[in-house]
Amino acid sequence: MEDNKELLGSAPIGRLLLKMAVPTVAAQLINMLYNIVDRIYIGHIPGEGSLALTGVGVCMPIIMVVSAFAALISSGGAPRASIFMGKGDMESARRTLGSCFSLQIILSAVLTAVLLLWNREFLMAFGASGNTIGYATDYMNIYAVGTIFVQLTLGMNAFITAQGFASTGMKTVLLGAVCNIILDPILIFGFGMGVKGAALATVISQCASCICVLRFLRGRKTMLRLEVSSLSLEPSVLLPSVALGLATFIMQASESVISVCFNASLLRYGGDVAVGAMTILTSVMQFAMLPMQGIGQGAQPIASYNYGAGNADRVRRTFQFLLGSCLIYSSVLWLLIMCAPRLFAGIFTPDPELLSFTSGALRIYCGALFLFGIQLACQMTFVSLGKALCSILVAVVRKFVLLLPLIYLMPRLVSDPTRGVYMAEPVADVIAVSFTAVLFFFQFRKAMRRLEEPEAQS
Repeated sequence: MEDNKELLGSAPIGRLLLKMAVPTVAAQLINMLYNIVDRIYIGHIPGEGSLALTGVGVCMPIIMVVSAFAALISSGGAPRASIFMGKGDMESARRTLGSCFSLQIILSAVLTAVLLLWNREFLMAFGASGNTIGYATDYMNIYAVGTIFVQLTLGMNAFITAQGFASTGMKTVLLGAVCNIILDPILIFGFGMGVKGAALATVISQCASCICVLRFLRGRKTMLRLEVSSLSLEPSVLLPSVALGLATFIMQASESVISVCFNASLLRYGGDVAVGAMTILTSVMQFAMLPMQGIGQGAQPIASYNYGAGNADRVRRTFQFLLGSCLIYSSVLWLLIMCAPRLFAGIFTPDPELLSFTSGALRIYCGALFLFGIQLACQMTFVSLGKALCSILVAVVRKFVLLLPLIYLMPRLVSDPTRGVYMAEPVADVIAVSFTAVLFFFQFRKAMRRLEEPEAQS
């Protein structure tokens, strides 16, 4: 355990980020398989694949909200635990873990009840049509039962990575993904369960991952042990964690709101084909977002630990490596999408009409993807340094101030309204990245000066 602390505080940044980021990126890619594999299999169900894919796509806003509540606790609690560890305050770090665990149990129970009672109403509001609502409710009724497994797997895994055990975090996710890949074709096609089989496979797989996460946090290797004595809900511990996690929550939950607005506008202008294309577009966007988030999560324990330890130089170099890595990845993926959009769309559907429509929409929707490495690197670093207000601000500006109005404004400004809806994403990204970069320049420099002032005085 002491070796892991020494690693975060003194190992070369480049090699350390590689060691931390590779497992977290792998974990994010593996976690992405839960939804991606479901959609691939569902899209190939004979005779009804396109409508079933659209129906499950309508469920995504609800699934995003469930994931966002996990992030609300974990993305604030885990960095604060890392900062406490950097300061040598292990007791506060353990109390943070315990309080976050208890709050996630409560949130899971509330979310499960809400989803079981009102999922049909939500799905109709989120863009389901008479043709797709049956598929959507079939999937959601089963998925809702597994909410607690999703919450604990996503939420508590962050505390494993925060200690420097990135490879362990990856393995817990890998177990669930492998189960999902194996179970999907068996339940969907072998037992003829269709979308119900896809949902059941996801729940069983998340349960397997959840068991592994909790076993580790109760085991001998962990520095932060989940103990009964630390499970009380302490406002002094939870409120700062929730405040810090609010930016990630807004970013993920707003994806749900944005998805609803996209679906409603696209259903109006382009019908079920346009909504089905949006399901594929968001799946492809996950190829961009989740690996970059994995790189950011790999950098987070390094930046948070050294920020808590007062080591400004290591914090700076961690950000530089993070920014460079994210920019390279987002630029390469953008180039691939621009050159071969049909290749990406073809992963999810064999339907010629949907494939042709999606290929054109993909180039528009991902038009500014190459810039997004800047946005994510700055936002993740704000969270790593405990800058809750700044991280919330950049999330709100991109989603609510820019993207939400543009979804309704852009169709009025171009001759093809459906094309205009898709154009809202790159236009918002360009403006948001500019704002975030300027804010980060001043706030990061101020934070580093504060760390260096005690050194100059000593």
